[in-house]
Amino acid sequence: MKLYKKESVQYVNASIEECWAFFSSPRNLQKITPETMGFQITDFDGKNMYAGQIIQYKVSPLLGIKLPWVTEITFVEENSYFIDEQRFGPYALWHHKHFFEPTENGVKMTDLVHYALPLGFLGRIMNTLVVKNKLKAIFEHREKMVNQLFNSK
Repeated sequence: MKLYKKESVQYVNASIEECWAFFSSPRNLQKITPETMGFQITDFDGKNMYAGQIIQYKVSPLLGIKLPWVTEITFVEENSYFIDEQRFGPYALWHHKHFFEPTENGVKMTDLVHYALPLGFLGRIMNTLVVKNKLKAIFEHREKMVNQLFNSK
């Protein structure tokens, strides 16, 4: 299984507490996800993130086909980082670390995703042709939305 990595860094014009309050609420994920993903939370307990939390979604990553995606929040350190891992979904592996570091002007937010695709050789071809570009577009959209929400003040 081939493991891929996607990293992004963004500076947010907000306090660490404001940044954490926004990103630790699963409800806000839809606000920063492209509409083309058809992202919809189908079940979660309504609480801010905590280790062991299960969140269920529907996503349409390709051709409008709805797929279930279940993630577990595996680690949380308030105002510092959290990790979500796919339990069921389109990836063979999805491990997403979200880091938040206070800076002089706000917060440095770093995302580090490790992922793998199913289907061996076909998955590697899909990554080259589709998946890595789709992830790039998702993170670019997220950066734009975070800028609108926090950095345009």
